[in-house]
Amino acid sequence: MKIPAIPANEEKRLASLHDSGLLESGVTDRLDRLTRLAKRMFNVPGALITLVDETTLHFKSTAGYPKESLPRNISFCGHAILCADPLIIEDASRDERFADNPLVTGDAHIRFYAGHPLHLPDGAVVGSFCLIDKQPRSFSDTEFDSLKDFAMIVEDEFAVMSAATTDELTGLFNRRGFDSLAKFAIFGARRRAEPLTLAWIDLDNFKAINDTWGHAEGDEALKSMASVMAASLREADLQVRYGGDEFAIIFSDTDEQGAWIAMQHLVEQVEAWNLSSGKPWKLAFSWGLSEFDHDGSGELHPWMKDADKKMYAMKQQNSRAR
Repeated sequence: MKIPAIPANEEKRLASLHDSGLLESGVTDRLDRLTRLAKRMFNVPGALITLVDETTLHFKSTAGYPKESLPRNISFCGHAILCADPLIIEDASRDERFADNPLVTGDAHIRFYAGHPLHLPDGAVVGSFCLIDKQPRSFSDTEFDSLKDFAMIVEDEFAVMSAATTDELTGLFNRRGFDSLAKFAIFGARRRAEPLTLAWIDLDNFKAINDTWGHAEGDEALKSMASVMAASLREADLQVRYGGDEFAIIFSDTDEQGAWIAMQHLVEQVEAWNLSSGKPWKLAFSWGLSEFDHDGSGELHPWMKDADKKMYAMKQQNSRAR
């Protein structure tokens, strides 16, 4: 089995992927309609839209194929993002790159693969629009052109989704919204000489929820956390789902002591939600606070890093307490 090479611009490619917010945003009906249409149009068992992260292949949309992520090093799409043109494998069992790949020899039994690389507006290749079949098959010039058309439509959708500042799953601001509005909040606080405090939040045991009850319940946990945050905090507080199970809050005109009181209230509200939710799992989170240093550089990243470091310390403490 040939492991996919790492693109020369990998660091920049990954930065573009993460900055786009595509990994955090929910699946859209438009993307699902495209994969369902491609599945029927090409008469294949599976049509997928994938994103290639540092070590993981994520499925943004699938029709006829499980949505569970895969290791990048066995993925066909890890090879597709290296190609300027679509990667067409008519019979993987006869291709030395894939013949002993577990996706070929195992239950997935992939024989045919056609993957068109997908680009973001800045040119970064972040995944592929791909078709798979358990039987070898040829791929005509007409099908080749149609696959390209599907990929172009997906890229247009990616451009719209990347420009959005709202997380589709939770309704909170997303990473892009945070980066823009946090800088504006810093500018305003410095101009008015007001305190500003950042809370960095990470859900506890989120992986266990996904693994035990499924990703649909994991999504419910994220939406529930966002709902409790919205009900517990002021409208003036910037509330963000930064990515995965990470959330952030910027408390305007609030020092660290005031933010600590607000976070204790949020803890109490989450505990109250647990008592009435009827869910087999419980919401829990670790958090860290960092007050903005008006005498510092004014940069966003060091401020985020400090809050994240304090959150991680609480997470370790919570883990030892269990």
